[in-house]
Amino acid sequence: MHRFSCWREIFVVTACLALGFGVVAISDAQVSIVCTDNIAGKSDAELTIILQACEADAVNQQKVLEQKKSESASISRDIAILNAQIKEAKSSISAKTIVINRLVQDIGTKNKTIGTLAERIERNIETISLLLRKTAEYDTYSVAEVLLSNKDLSSFFKDVDDFAMINSSLSALLDDIKDTKQQTEDERNTLDKKRRQEIDARAVVDQKKKVIESSEKEKQRLLSLSKQQEKEYAKALAEKQARAAKIRSALFNLRDTSAIEFGDALAYANEASKSTGVRPALILAILTQESNLGKNVGGCYLRESPVGSGVSKKTGNILSNVMHPTRDVPVFISFMGDLSRDPYNTLVSCPQSIGYGGAMGPSQFIASTWKLFINRIRSITGRSVADPWNPQDAITATSLYLGDLGATGGSYSGERNAACKYYSGKICSRSTLATSYGNSVMRLAGTIQANIDILQGI
Repeated sequence: MHRFSCWREIFVVTACLALGFGVVAISDAQVSIVCTDNIAGKSDAELTIILQACEADAVNQQKVLEQKKSESASISRDIAILNAQIKEAKSSISAKTIVINRLVQDIGTKNKTIGTLAERIERNIETISLLLRKTAEYDTYSVAEVLLSNKDLSSFFKDVDDFAMINSSLSALLDDIKDTKQQTEDERNTLDKKRRQEIDARAVVDQKKKVIESSEKEKQRLLSLSKQQEKEYAKALAEKQARAAKIRSALFNLRDTSAIEFGDALAYANEASKSTGVRPALILAILTQESNLGKNVGGCYLRESPVGSGVSKKTGNILSNVMHPTRDVPVFISFMGDLSRDPYNTLVSCPQSIGYGGAMGPSQFIASTWKLFINRIRSITGRSVADPWNPQDAITATSLYLGDLGATGGSYSGERNAACKYYSGKICSRSTLATSYGNSVMRLAGTIQANIDILQGI
């Protein structure tokens, strides 16, 4: 196969591919030329080339970003970082725009296919109704009627053959309906997957637009500082460092235990993320949401272990169902002994309108569930005892559970559904309360991620 460079223009690349020629590696400058947000009227082959170029450009700009961050602080260095952030964001937006457009087309096609399959099922049902009515006609004949009828025996046997043929047709139609229903279910599953992909792509676009907006503002501010204004730059850098220090030292509230510094919480979340693949901002957002809920509902103390009743710390009221008496109370009392804690003077969650309370510490695990995670928590923290009220153990437990619920990979829909399941055990679309919880967590994750980005940019 002949090999030569075809990357001068999009249409040339498309022609190369169509003719079966290979394409050599391209430079960063060539990638930037090919990557464009002008995709109107482009063919599918052209869009594929643009998509690949934009994705490659985003990777290249990320490399530039990491390289510049390792250099000593200066105006030119910071402007280069901002330029790389802006270019990476623009390339990502271009790539995701193509993906979104394709997903929209695919979703439309899937909807049409599902509609066609539904019509096919409807037609088969109508045909079955006719055949069943015909079968009923045969069922009304008695043996006497057959013998006394004017039909000769050959006609009777012909009718019997017709009856067998109708039954055979009924069986075939029922099999076809079963197959069509399975095909419809497969199409619906694929449709749901594509819809989630579209949500994720749009979330990336929204996030990258915010990056561009904030980076452009900072870039213009730095450009206004000339080389003769190094003192001004030093002042601006000091302000940025002070802001980062303020973020690190800010108290991070945890449910049913003392607050810790945000910097410490982030360090624990980063360590847990290495093992679970869950984004640190999401881990901390869940714990923030749980802390907010704890302020509203307060906590309870276990009192009567045989029945699991207790008392509200907030109101002093006696409450039943503070903890499940057989599933959780024995486990709770057992490992409270390991922790040298008083089981009757340690806060747990109060029961809600249905079910039991008894969830422990910042991560809000019930005792029987916490027991399942103890060894996994130890393997990450290196601590001999896993304590639900210890900030590092709680953050690690939250990260592990979110990973089990599908929060790895960083997709918006995956993280949001994991948050909903963390709260209710159900995906967002199946519970209004869970959806509200998941949406709140994702908003908190966005705010926390912004603070993390500031810390990483110093």
